[in-house]
Amino acid sequence: MTTKVEKSIEVNVPVSTAYNQWTQFEEFPRFMGGVQEVRQLDDKRMHWVAEIAGVKREWDAKVLEQVPDRKVAWAATEGATNAGAVYFQPVGIDRTQVRLSLEYEPEGMVEKAGDKLHIVEKRAEADLEKFKSYIESRGIETGAWRGTIDEGRNLGTPGVEHAASSRGDDGKAGVSGKAVAAGAAAAGAAAAGAAALAKHRSSDNDTTRETETDYLVTEVEVVPEPGTTAYPTDPRRTI
Repeated sequence: MTTKVEKSIEVNVPVSTAYNQWTQFEEFPRFMGGVQEVRQLDDKRMHWVAEIAGVKREWDAKVLEQVPDRKVAWAATEGATNAGAVYFQPVGIDRTQVRLSLEYEPEGMVEKAGDKLHIVEKRAEADLEKFKSYIESRGIETGAWRGTIDEGRNLGTPGVEHAASSRGDDGKAGVSGKAVAAGAAAAGAAAAGAAALAKHRSSDNDTTRETETDYLVTEVEVVPEPGTTAYPTDPRRTI
């Protein structure tokens, strides 16, 4: 099952400034929660490292379409399955609407639990707010890449079907220390509960009963700490 996220924000800079800054992939960790690294491999491909809902993921993505001041569209080629586009629309001379459309495929129990809590959606909204603060505080982009990428088709907004080669790939998933700690705590609580129940049953079988003592076993629900999730946007290089 896949999940779609649609978010937008208006930023108080000209469309060329907003677009140019978005093409600076090396700056993404400054405003995208959980993104640890985005590394350019060539003009179209980049490698991502991020932590999503307590799980470290890596993936390669390819820019499928890029139109200066209008759009950047991408799809994963291996690793975490995701695809989408970022659109730029001028709203007056010095104001721009930035719209993100993302589709991704959560994998594993931790990510699926995080998906039910809408962690990616909340993270996307927070990251757009951070992008707004970042570019407005500067007032000027840190660099730009004005090239055009067009594979000869009008893609619209790519979905996970454009990332078919990445489906079933766990993106070198590794559970973080936070997730391990949460799992260990749950296991410990469950073990303690099981031991208490066994002792209670043993006492009943021996016809011995401790006065005014009860053993209670409760269910333990593990909810991953809302961390951050990276949704791949569409990086580019500096001039």
